[in-house]
Amino acid sequence: MKDLVIIGYGAAGFASLIEANELGIKPVLIGYGPIGGTCVNVGCVPSKRLLHLGEKGRDFFSSFEDTKQFVNRSRKEKYEDVLSYYDVELIEGKAYFISPHEVKVGDKVIEGKKFIIATGSSPFIPEIPGLKDLGYWTNVEALNPDRKISSLVIIGGRAEALEFSQMYRNFGVEVAILQRSKTLIPDWEPEISLEIQKVLEEKGIYVVTDVKVKEVKKGEGGKVVVTNKGEVEAEEILMATGRKPNVDLNLSSAGVELNEKGGIKVNDELQTTNPNIYAAGDVIGDKMLEALAGYEGTVAVRNAIKGEHKKIDFLSVPQVIFTRPNLARVGLNSFDGDFDSRTVKMKDIVKAQIIDEEKGLIKMVVEKGSKRIMGVHVMAENAAEFIGEAALAIKHRMTIDDIIDTVHVFPTVAESLRIVALAFYKDVKKLSCCV
Repeated sequence: MKDLVIIGYGAAGFASLIEANELGIKPVLIGYGPIGGTCVNVGCVPSKRLLHLGEKGRDFFSSFEDTKQFVNRSRKEKYEDVLSYYDVELIEGKAYFISPHEVKVGDKVIEGKKFIIATGSSPFIPEIPGLKDLGYWTNVEALNPDRKISSLVIIGGRAEALEFSQMYRNFGVEVAILQRSKTLIPDWEPEISLEIQKVLEEKGIYVVTDVKVKEVKKGEGGKVVVTNKGEVEAEEILMATGRKPNVDLNLSSAGVELNEKGGIKVNDELQTTNPNIYAAGDVIGDKMLEALAGYEGTVAVRNAIKGEHKKIDFLSVPQVIFTRPNLARVGLNSFDGDFDSRTVKMKDIVKAQIIDEEKGLIKMVVEKGSKRIMGVHVMAENAAEFIGEAALAIKHRMTIDDIIDTVHVFPTVAESLRIVALAFYKDVKKLSCCV
């Protein structure tokens, strides 16, 4: 019987493997599909590379070929080569539970004392009449196109839709976004939702919100998406309608239940309804973020093997959408409770003026009375590079005074975090540069 069996070799699975070795355990690692999972193959790595190349003015075909080579190199260096550094038994294939302590892969049966399920997620495709017959792209095809297209309609209006809309627009493709809710990224602060829509529209991206897709049909030069607000025709359709947890593991045989989101049900220690089985990453069906998946893999192993009862502070987990300018947030929204908040426009931040990147804002949400920082929301150039400071502030339950009393470098966009904290006390437009 194996001490630990890890199912899935993406971010969470590899983090689990590394932590297991740190604890003196040689795990069995079971993987299906390209090693490295979604992020390095068809997620974070290629999408951010393509956004970068498009902004530099590279052409369509050379950019995708460059990205393919970059992904191959990253997968080799960060996953394939990493395996050689650790003591692990790798089994490739799809795993299915046949009992609470056994999985089957092909004709192999692996018995384990403890399990970590880290099988990730896949694109969720809603039922739309005509869609399957005419075909569509997911993130996989959009990152590996078989031809150059001149127009693209994106169904969805959250992180994936926003990033891919800018990506393809940078390559000269006509892009339309169809979003069913009244705003893009509806769970973000409304100011940021409205501001990023303006940025997209200024780039020539056609955005329609509060729209219902009725069907997809063949057009004269492409595919036609029929909505309650009219029809949109494009060469290709990208379905950016969210992701679903990969739970096809015969979990009922293991006594593992699902949650209301269709992911694996876990407690706050990442333990499933089978006390010997833990889950980490997208398969839980909550926040699907690569860095979080990796951390969950580490925590799950420490709880499974050492019984440390570690918990994750989800309040301090940051999220970024890599549009230009970046969208970044951590903590709670202003509408999540009876909070106080302040907003500072990027046009009032000196570094943003210096680099001609004045679009956007920073908004800070605090607890009344204690002045503890509960949320930070940013739309700014390079916001991804400093949202970690806000995450640290929230993790340690710091107050606006803690931020104000910390000297920040001038001139930087990151300085906006201190300036928005000052805004709770003063009119920051009336301050000199280095107050």
